[in-house]
Amino acid sequence: MMSALEDLRTEYKKASLLEQDVRPNPFDQFRIWFDEAIKAGVPEPNAMGAATVGTDGQPTNRIVLLKGLDDASFVFYTNYESEKGQQLAQNPRIGLNFFWMELERQVRIDGMVSKVDRETSRTYFQSRPRLSQIGAWASKQSTSVKDRVYLEDEMARLDAQFKDVDPIPVPDSWGGYRVVPHYIEFWQGRRSRLHDRIAYVKQGDVWTIQRKSP
Repeated sequence: MMSALEDLRTEYKKASLLEQDVRPNPFDQFRIWFDEAIKAGVPEPNAMGAATVGTDGQPTNRIVLLKGLDDASFVFYTNYESEKGQQLAQNPRIGLNFFWMELERQVRIDGMVSKVDRETSRTYFQSRPRLSQIGAWASKQSTSVKDRVYLEDEMARLDAQFKDVDPIPVPDSWGGYRVVPHYIEFWQGRRSRLHDRIAYVKQGDVWTIQRKSP
């Protein structure tokens, strides 16, 4: 097995990323790459790793979905009482990462989170499919449960409970996080592992552009 792992290699050669090719603002550059990921048929291009840190200093990573983007922040939604929610309540620092293998690209984002206002969370929640809304009520995210049957029974019970309810209310424990970054790095795979890394570092209200060694 180890020999097979050592032999796994991919030569990246699809594109380059030079300083003169990027936009001055990282959000403009992100939108360009995100649109290209959609056009390239990347499955769930809005899927991103979200790394948080527990009180014991242990980093934890999982995939969440980007559901909002403006000129200053990235937004995702989750259960505030989940493991990541509890960790973010203690330490609002977060690391995000997009990986678009089809384009040999990734984007790393470091920043701070704050909760989205309740009206924005409610608007998004009620735009979701009905069963997804019920699922948010059925799942006490990150807690241990006896088995799959328990979850399915909860789903059925709440489906019946909300049968004549429209709109379904938003659970108090559910809502959005807004990530305001201070560092955004665009990575483009290149031949011989001499990858392009262009980083935007926020200093005050100004973004500066730096090339990082691969």
